[in-house]
Amino acid sequence: MKKEDIIDILKKSIIFKNIDKEKIDKLLKEIKYKINTFNKSKFIAIEEDECTSLGIVIYGKIEVQKIFASGKAITIDRLNQGEIFGEVIIFSNMNTYPASIVATEKSEILFISKDQILKLFNLDSKALNNFMGLLSNKILMLNRKVKNLSYHSIREKVSNFILEEYKKQQNCILKLNVSRKEMAEYLGIPRPSLSREMLKMKEEGIIDFNKNIIEILNEGKLEGELV
Repeated sequence: MKKEDIIDILKKSIIFKNIDKEKIDKLLKEIKYKINTFNKSKFIAIEEDECTSLGIVIYGKIEVQKIFASGKAITIDRLNQGEIFGEVIIFSNMNTYPASIVATEKSEILFISKDQILKLFNLDSKALNNFMGLLSNKILMLNRKVKNLSYHSIREKVSNFILEEYKKQQNCILKLNVSRKEMAEYLGIPRPSLSREMLKMKEEGIIDFNKNIIEILNEGKLEGELV
């Protein structure tokens, strides 16, 4: 891949947000980095591996997976071009991967080591501010997940998820960017159970849905499920 193409991709990533291409090019000349290629189904990192670099997806798609002794794998997150992994772990005292990372198609990953990340932040304050914003958003997302874990019933989990999306989108008609399978994995419930509960909520006139669109029909009743 040409350097110009890499710069175009990095400009779309959160760390280089609002930094012009010329400055990104200059920064890349000042720091050391490497780009590795991974074929489909190849592991980029295995759970408990030491995390020594921040990774940015330059090409392809990858998944963060929790793999159990039985061989069953649960997808925790999916990352596409321009997205980042390892940003929380690399500066932690427990700097090992909590899950495995695998390429779901041929992928190229740009790796920047910890010392080079610090050098990057010294060279450009925008990159540092972007990184801090990224960490803050991660914390907020984790708080949402912890809140979801505090709910016991499937109805409560689904209601909370829909209300959180409503707060974000500020619209009673929600367009989800996750599939039913991904939504079930996020909520920690079986997909068939999620489908059954959503059908019950539709029959009760609380919501309506079609594919990745959910419409809130009775906000009061939806909120009442969490009381």
